[in-house]
Amino acid sequence: MSQPILKTENLSFSYPSEDTTKVVLDGVELEIGEGSFVAVLGHNGSGKSTLAKHLNAILLPSGGKVYVSGIDTTDEGRLLDVRRTVGMVFQNPDNQIAANVVEEDCAFGPENLGVPPTEIRERVDEALKAVGMYQFREHAPHLLSGGQKQRIAIAGVLAMKPRCVVLDEPTAMLDPIGRKEVMETIQKLNAESGVTVVLITHHMDEAAQAGRLIVMSHGKIVADGAPREVFQRVEELKAAGLTVPETVGLMYELRQQGLDVPLDTLSDEECAQALYSLLQSGGTGNGQK
Repeated sequence: MSQPILKTENLSFSYPSEDTTKVVLDGVELEIGEGSFVAVLGHNGSGKSTLAKHLNAILLPSGGKVYVSGIDTTDEGRLLDVRRTVGMVFQNPDNQIAANVVEEDCAFGPENLGVPPTEIRERVDEALKAVGMYQFREHAPHLLSGGQKQRIAIAGVLAMKPRCVVLDEPTAMLDPIGRKEVMETIQKLNAESGVTVVLITHHMDEAAQAGRLIVMSHGKIVADGAPREVFQRVEELKAAGLTVPETVGLMYELRQQGLDVPLDTLSDEECAQALYSLLQSGGTGNGQK
């Protein structure tokens, strides 16, 4: 098995305060393989954003270790290598956009890395095409919609050629259209470019689109597996202060009424098919678990 691109060993982190120490991460053990799409789900204060900031050394562990492609993030001499490997996209795109023209903003990161000008041009064009924003390359970012701005922020990270992108609640400030644009961009990057994606989110429907789902609560990982499997653990998720996708929630309520319906209906189509099968069977269910 190849070396994971991201790995934590007994990772702990605390924010010191005047009268007490607040533990935010508590013994997190995690491995993420190259090319995977992982969503990290949790309520506010679960530690998911703090974990994200450890994955490219914005924060350093209070205890334990974080490795990026085998590099210890506390190795100051390798910080640039860590940042080149893992790019970060944050909630507010306005905080990441640094120039008055879209293509100049995308060039900002590669310029800081010392990339030659001819290669910067290629990288910028490639990154903007990857997020579907090439036609806006000469526009002013502040005139774009929230979803478009976030796609520009993602392009700015992609232009630095990271092997992994960590997105910390990138749709939190967006309307439904903007959220859809950004999620489609993330899916495409992972599927077509093989970029490892770690998506921090509190949206169930976004988490359901990942290949793997990690659920955090009180600084610990409480569930880890395929979304279809994890979302069936309704009671555990409720205990962690989380809901489940509406489709799963509906099936769960029907099960509570004694109906034999599947719990792994993540899409609207699967839910509709399950309900159709239930009606066809006269309301007794279709035998699926």
